[in-house]
Amino acid sequence: MLLNLFTFVDLEVIAVKCNPDPYVLQLLAALGNGFDCASKTEIEQVLSFGVNPSRIIYAHPCKTKSYLRSAAEQGVCQMTFDNAAELYKIRDFHPKAKLLLRITTDDSASLCRLSQKFGAPPEMVVPLLTLAKQLELDIVGVAFHVGSGASDPQAFVNAVRDAHSVFEQASEIGYNLQILDVGGGFMSDTFEEMAMALSSAVEEYFPPHIRVIAEPGRFYVASAFTIAVNVIARRAIKDDAMNKTSCMLYINDGVYGNFSSIMFDHQQPVPKVLKAGGNHYFNQYQPETLKKSSESFGKMLTEYSIWGPTCDGIDCITTSWSCATLLDVGDWLFFEHMGAYTKCSATRFNGFPDSHDTIYVSSEAAVHAMLNL
Repeated sequence: MLLNLFTFVDLEVIAVKCNPDPYVLQLLAALGNGFDCASKTEIEQVLSFGVNPSRIIYAHPCKTKSYLRSAAEQGVCQMTFDNAAELYKIRDFHPKAKLLLRITTDDSASLCRLSQKFGAPPEMVVPLLTLAKQLELDIVGVAFHVGSGASDPQAFVNAVRDAHSVFEQASEIGYNLQILDVGGGFMSDTFEEMAMALSSAVEEYFPPHIRVIAEPGRFYVASAFTIAVNVIARRAIKDDAMNKTSCMLYINDGVYGNFSSIMFDHQQPVPKVLKAGGNHYFNQYQPETLKKSSESFGKMLTEYSIWGPTCDGIDCITTSWSCATLLDVGDWLFFEHMGAYTKCSATRFNGFPDSHDTIYVSSEAAVHAMLNL
């Protein structure tokens, strides 16, 4: 699907921050992907896999001076900027950089808005291009990002149109821009609609010789990881008025750990039963069939709230989840689609570990098939 709809893209770059797992990065590097790096550490990690510096874009508009020096030493030249101060730093520490001007977008329909922090507004485009020309810096393209987890295809269309305007303004100042970085924000459930809208916009506003870079990071890794968690405590809550009893389950991971995506990425992970009462339920209980199953066998649904292990009251995975299986201490749950913005932003709050063992499951045939795409 990705290859079919992204035929207009010359290079797909993966945002390392989304999931810096070394095996993920090695596989994506072997597949020929590029990488969006935001720091010296991310650049060094990608280069350690033998990735050519030309396949890296330093896509942080506001960089540390020492990181700029390191990028120059490593031969990483493609990078973004969105302000005048950054241009002076680049002139002093990486004058041979190939620059992309990052512009603002309407990212109001995204899960995580980015234009509140990054991007040059329209009125600053000409002044920045003019200053770059005066500083004898090489601007090669335009970059934008419509927000992480975008949901409005029109946002891509508008951003491509705005980028085209910047190309024209740059031409009047004496630049011949060749690269369009359309950013990321793609999710699996809306990918086709977004990619088709973006493809049509690029075809309408840009000639075929323009090099297009896309950053479908979340799309690649979100469904690649499943997390298994252990129930470490259970508390029954009796509601006499409603004549029912619900339960609070405490698990060994939470929003300060691999479920940080709840706070930072506005995700709503869905629990499923892995093991309960000595029985295994992997791939047997699906959320949409639980109620039907309970009705068929005359079982009662139990309402659970699920909490992380820390002492903080906001460490909550879900406030209400009904299940036909009775769960207790020592049982296991699992959550799918936990590959994007999870363990990469985990902390050690309250002394709990910031990561757990990762088990990699794949077949040799599947890996060879991917490498031969």
